[in-house]
Amino acid sequence: MSDRIREINRLGQAIWLDFISRELLGGGDLRRMIDAGLTGMTSNPTIFQKSIATGHEYDRQIRELVHRGLKTPAIYEALAVEDVGRAADQLRGVYNDTHGRDGYVSIEVSPKLAHDTAGTVAEGRRLFGAIGRPNVMIKVPATVEGLPAITTLLSEGINVNVTLIFSIRMYEKVMEAHLAGLEKLVAARKPVGLVASVASFFVSRVDSLVDKLLAAKAETTPEARALMGKAAIANARIAYSRFQDVFGSPRFAALRAAGARVQRPLWASTSTKNPEYPDTMYVDELIGPETVNTVPPGTWAAIIDHGRPQRTIDRDVDLAVAHVRRLGELGIDMDQVTDQLLREGVKSFADSFEELLADLERKRATIEQTVGAHS
Repeated sequence: MSDRIREINRLGQAIWLDFISRELLGGGDLRRMIDAGLTGMTSNPTIFQKSIATGHEYDRQIRELVHRGLKTPAIYEALAVEDVGRAADQLRGVYNDTHGRDGYVSIEVSPKLAHDTAGTVAEGRRLFGAIGRPNVMIKVPATVEGLPAITTLLSEGINVNVTLIFSIRMYEKVMEAHLAGLEKLVAARKPVGLVASVASFFVSRVDSLVDKLLAAKAETTPEARALMGKAAIANARIAYSRFQDVFGSPRFAALRAAGARVQRPLWASTSTKNPEYPDTMYVDELIGPETVNTVPPGTWAAIIDHGRPQRTIDRDVDLAVAHVRRLGELGIDMDQVTDQLLREGVKSFADSFEELLADLERKRATIEQTVGAHS
């Protein structure tokens, strides 16, 4: 295991990979990363779009699925289910060794269902059943319509990764949905000990938008430039403080007594978008107990090379609150910022999903034409 990854693990944080591809799964790279301390994986429509659209790793299976008469959405689902299942198998040892704490692979419901509660529940059930591994999480977006789906899926013993969380206000609702799901399990006298959930709180995108707003104010308000690059970490540290309150409460103590696990905050979107910022900034500044950080391959390599493991997640929380307050005084409302980021996040994943389906449709049409020409 990498020394830096080991130290981060010792401080209570798991490092997961925010990437998946056939090449990674089949070439031994994932096994080497697991040996170095990786304990989970996440995927999303953008990741699958990049993986499936580039190269030829998927071509053989696509041809087989076309010959079976599958339509484009079913072809995508078959490819994704295959990848997630293979990744889950390679991470099963981590799942077993940690007694279900880690070793998970996440797969997202269709972005088209972001505002469809019943559709999200139905697809979450189907995907979890189709993959058929206990160490899989179903990703559900943190929309108003997603909240009851989170409760329902958890109440049925399905692991959930709540994605696209930007605001403290929504994060509190996500934790409420988690507790409600577990309470339904307990009330039904079903075991809760192996039901896992993470709350994916997006980080770098907050700075990307807030920095843009601060830059527009810098000419008239010199202080604005000094505030850049700090909003995302402040927002995450405030979120962690809320996490400590909720999961340190008497309400959760009753669930813990029944064997329930906390819903760990997962820091997502942690690659640095601004080249002027350190490339491990959103890892180094958010390390602490009962957390996960999911990183792309480049950030994983950077952590191993020069990450700075130390407990930082609950450092200077009062300053974080003061920072957000000062942004408000300058006319930057974090609720408006995070509402915009959620809308953009849902749209971005939906656009990637549509692009992926279009790519697959073109491949399917080409294969059918080739078959027709030779028949």
